[in-house]
Amino acid sequence: MESVLREVWEFFQIYILPVLPFVALVLIEVHLMYNRRENDVMFGTESFNEKIKAFEFTPKEVRTLEKLVRSSKFENKDAVLNSSGLFEAAVTEFYRIRNVFSVRDETLEAIAGLRRKMDFTGSNPLTMVCSTRQFNVGDRVDLEFDGGQVFKRATILERSEKTWSVKIEGSSVLAKSLSGSRVLVRWTRMNDAVYSKRITVFAATPDKVILNHSDSLDKEQLRKWLREIVDFPVTATFPNGEVHSGVLYDLSAGGILLGLAEDCKPDQQFSISFELPTFGVQNVDVKVLNNLGHRNPNFPQYNSISAVFTGAYAWTQERVLQYIFEVTRKTKAKK
Repeated sequence: MESVLREVWEFFQIYILPVLPFVALVLIEVHLMYNRRENDVMFGTESFNEKIKAFEFTPKEVRTLEKLVRSSKFENKDAVLNSSGLFEAAVTEFYRIRNVFSVRDETLEAIAGLRRKMDFTGSNPLTMVCSTRQFNVGDRVDLEFDGGQVFKRATILERSEKTWSVKIEGSSVLAKSLSGSRVLVRWTRMNDAVYSKRITVFAATPDKVILNHSDSLDKEQLRKWLREIVDFPVTATFPNGEVHSGVLYDLSAGGILLGLAEDCKPDQQFSISFELPTFGVQNVDVKVLNNLGHRNPNFPQYNSISAVFTGAYAWTQERVLQYIFEVTRKTKAKK
């Protein structure tokens, strides 16, 4: 026993004791850095104080905003007021440090109030969307579960800072199988993009699924190109040989919106053929971004399907650009 203690003491003297002063200095420096960040005047404080006057923040919301800034890695205090992306980054870091499920309800309500008052939700077409916390109650999403269950245009029922829920029509057996599973969520913001992410189901009941939040959504652009509203007959040929007729609603150099009776799914691929005025018949492959349902009142029997060009489409793209240019030029000339 005595020899063992001697060996432990020798190990402590040789390996531990020499580094203790260094460890102590590091801990002291970390403490000082944290204290400076918590208490010192940050860059952009004057600008921060000026900018918050434009919003009707409550005292609690202002204090919470201060906490978000101090928890973030931003050097400038007013950074969180400049964009939704920076605000959500600060929120994510705050929740990571504090654990969102341990944060007091009044603080969670203050953060939701800040987002709403700064108009950083997805309902603002100018806002960058990067988190499911920016979704709104009433928005519709598509759900594709790993088990094969699919729910189209399901309504968001509730959204808190901790979780959010989506309405489904199921059963207790289905709810049990969904709880803890993974689901691919797709949300479409019209004239912008399709936002998607594979998320873990927090819990499920026969009439809704409760989902964890994600702060890193994938984005697939819808309107990268200028679009022209059209009304062209289109023929869609599917890989299994089926051929369906429909209508081309609008057209851009990157993709289309078309109407088909076929119930297409996101990522589904097929080829289309349509006649472009002055340029003749165009044949091009497309990939479905989203099925928006029966949205066009002029063609109630058709699903509105947004899609992007795939494969070798450079020649068609060039012709579409020229067509849109000519249409735009003639329209301006008439005014």
